Amino acid sequence: MNHQAAQTMALLRSGKMINIGGRPVLVSSPRKSATGRSRIYTIQLALAFAATYIIWGSTYLAIRVAVATIPPLVTAGIRHSVAGAILLAWAYARGFRPRRAHWISGLIVGGLFFLVGHGSLHWAEQYVGSGLAALLIATEPMFILMLAWSMGQQKISRLSAVGLGLGVIGVATLTGAELTVKGSSLLALLAVLVGSFAWSAGVVISPKLKLPSDAVGRTALPTICGAAMLLAAAGLTGEFHATHWASISLKSLLGLAYLIVFGSVVAFTAYTWLLQQCSPALVATHTYANPVVAVFLGWLLASEPLTPRVVLASAVILGAIVLVRKGEQTATLPSVVPGSVRSFKQCA
Repeated sequence: MNHQAAQTMALLRSGKMINIGGRPVLVSSPRKSATGRSRIYTIQLALAFAATYIIWGSTYLAIRVAVATIPPLVTAGIRHSVAGAILLAWAYARGFRPRRAHWISGLIVGGLFFLVGHGSLHWAEQYVGSGLAALLIATEPMFILMLAWSMGQQKISRLSAVGLGLGVIGVATLTGAELTVKGSSLLALLAVLVGSFAWSAGVVISPKLKLPSDAVGRTALPTICGAAMLLAAAGLTGEFHATHWASISLKSLLGLAYLIVFGSVVAFTAYTWLLQQCSPALVATHTYANPVVAVFLGWLLASEPLTPRVVLASAVILGAIVLVRKGEQTATLPSVVPGSVRSFKQCA
């Protein structure tokens, strides 16, 4: 009897057709399917983080190239208009239909992310180097933690605090030499910091807004709303009138095309999806990796020297990311409300 019961249990686990009480029963194999879903999810996370780490690491240089002959707000406005239109058409083809509440939320997030965040960055890179801009953008995780803590969304563990501080030190070591370069505008430096704060605010409040649940639609609406505001700002500041369209270089056009396809469509879609899966502070670790990626791409593609200082700074930054990850695992969050960002433990 015990042997027959053991055989029945084995068949139940196998997921095959079995006979129970004279009736054929098809039993599924939940463990196997759950494992498959877990692996797919892990691969999706890895690819999304790779997009925000590697692609966004190269966009600082692409912005600098684009704004060399195209005014900054025009550059940002065209970039996000084309990207937003592509994403919105894609979402619409998938059956997404935005509601009024979605558009209102898109205006808020688009204003923070793109009008202030990207608009200030594109403008500032006329006067500061791309490496220095990346260093200042590295303040984003600190702003996020402070804002999330003030709103009761995040507790700052000791490991996270140490990791964030170590990351800033690493990025400062990596690009600190640019601080001595003459011609850097104080106003431009402040503009990048304001943009970093605005982006951080958008990250913190976006889970509380009625953004679409559809991943592509959730990306498309803020992008297209931000683009409209950027184009309006370009018109109000006279940038369209001052644009010499015949003088735009091929390099600037290629830089703009790269920003549209990879910087906006690919990387921002991955970034928005990650914000639905992981804690904001963990997602924001891309600001540590981006300067490292920029330096290594310069060494690989432009024969730039790879000095011991660069290697040391890169190691410090990677160590900071590890500490932030561990800090997110140990931090205890308040009870999660519907629509709020998941903790790192839920992400992993």
